[in-house]
Amino acid sequence: MRVVRWVVAVLAAVLALTAAPAAASPRGGELDGFTIGHLPDQIDERTSVSDFEYEWGDVAFSSRVWEKSLPGGGARVVLQVLVMRGSGLTDLPAVRDFLAEYHERSPDWELTEFDNNGHTALHGETEAFWTPAAGVAVEVRDAFGLVGREDLLATARGIRAQAPG
Repeated sequence: MRVVRWVVAVLAAVLALTAAPAAASPRGGELDGFTIGHLPDQIDERTSVSDFEYEWGDVAFSSRVWEKSLPGGGARVVLQVLVMRGSGLTDLPAVRDFLAEYHERSPDWELTEFDNNGHTALHGETEAFWTPAAGVAVEVRDAFGLVGREDLLATARGIRAQAPG
């Protein structure tokens, strides 16, 4: 009986370790070919961070999520950075169309253009996104409006493609 308990315990530990999201840098770091160089002050030592990879609509996502625990249980996402790769992400209008469907936004989704380190980018109330290259898009999301527009844009402008090598 002890052997069975031991095997069950080992299997449970292996499953927990393989199912858990990868640990990531609470202060930014690298994500799928990009360096996150700035984060808002709301992300601090009480903020947990996780990386996820998934696919939706023929687009591969690498996502980093920062969240804080809520009193009484649960957590709220403070900020999310998404790197998306897919052949349909040809330019900024294509990315806008894709994200409108992905985030279930109306066709008249109000967005404002801004310069992101030489790339034309778009931002709304809770998101900023751009296409650093054909087939690649980056989005910064503040889904609950916790960091505000200025910090959202500062975070977006702090994301840079890593130098090859």
